[in-house]
Amino acid sequence: MKSLNFKIIFASTLALLAWFCVVLQFYISPDNFITVISYFTVLCNSLIAISLTFSTFFPKTKLGSFFSTLSVKTAIALYIFIVFVVYNTVLRGIWKPTGWQLFLDNMLHVAIPILYVLYWLFFVTKGKLSWKNGFYWLIFPLVYLIYSLIRGPIVNWYPYPFLNASNLGYSQVSLNILIMLFVFLISGSALIFINNKFEKEVTN
Repeated sequence: MKSLNFKIIFASTLALLAWFCVVLQFYISPDNFITVISYFTVLCNSLIAISLTFSTFFPKTKLGSFFSTLSVKTAIALYIFIVFVVYNTVLRGIWKPTGWQLFLDNMLHVAIPILYVLYWLFFVTKGKLSWKNGFYWLIFPLVYLIYSLIRGPIVNWYPYPFLNASNLGYSQVSLNILIMLFVFLISGSALIFINNKFEKEVTN
């Protein structure tokens, strides 16, 4: 019972933290709603806020049931892990945020990703995941990347430098996308391996 209560407290706190940071990002950003939500970081942190809200407080609803599944929770862990890795290895040095934006950058790209991965690791009940789940989890980032390439030339804006076809050309951007999808697939496979190992240890 104590572990269940701690799980609820952890999930609730993380949901509130994610909501606060996402809403604050919209509030302080000079960009419009569509531009802000077009960042993969904002999408993934929004997914965390929504999924934890429904799975924790409304588990018997259709959305609550959907966000409570192991596959969905693991997919979100994968997406936010990629946010953490890409920002801190590729994007962190390209600009110098200050004030509230500096706070949000570290919350959305470091603190919340780490906390959600810990939540997935220690509080999400492990069950058998198929290796094909890793391919299903590519659908969301692939749709996002295609959307970014379609919207980019229309509004003359791309969310990330490695997607900027106007500067890099479509050949280089296509290669960047293939690399990104490969990273998603390898990282997803690693999460499946960890999950299945935990699941075997529990059942043995």
